[in-house]
Amino acid sequence: MPSHQDKMWIGLWKENAPELRERVVGWRKQSAVTRIAKPSRLERARRLGYKAKQGIIVVRMRVGTGGMRKQRPTGGRRPKHLGVTRIKADDDMKTVAERRVLERYPNLKLLGSYFIYKDGMHYWFEVILADPVHPRIAQDKEINNRISHTA
Repeated sequence: MPSHQDKMWIGLWKENAPELRERVVGWRKQSAVTRIAKPSRLERARRLGYKAKQGIIVVRMRVGTGGMRKQRPTGGRRPKHLGVTRIKADDDMKTVAERRVLERYPNLKLLGSYFIYKDGMHYWFEVILADPVHPRIAQDKEINNRISHTA
C-alpha cells in the first residue's frame, strides 16, 4: 500500500509538475551516479532500511532508456527476419541501476532502491547502500539483518 508521500510523489510525476521538472533539469546536468545527502522519498527509503546515520549513503542513479540493437547482417533477407530490432534486455531498469551503483561502490551492500522519475531519455532511481564494516552499522542489528539476507 503506497504511503501518502508516495502518492504525492507519483501524482507530481504523472501530472508533470513544474517543481519536479525544475529538479530534473539539474539532475540531467549531473553525472549518472550522484551521491546525495538525503532521499527524495523519505518514507519509501525508510521502508527499505534507510536511517539518517553514518555508514548509510543514498545514490541517485540515471539509466538510459531504449532498446538494444544488434549489428545489421550484410547478407540478404527479409527486414522482418534481420534480428536487429525488438531485442529486449533480460533485466529491468531498476536492476541495471542497482548493478551499476554496486560497481561504483564495491565495499557497500545494497539495502534497496526505488523509482523517482522517468522522461523520454532516462530513468532515475535512488539506491540505498550500507557500509557493513562501519561501527555504527555493525552495532545496528536491524540493518545487519537486512544486509546479511541480501548478500
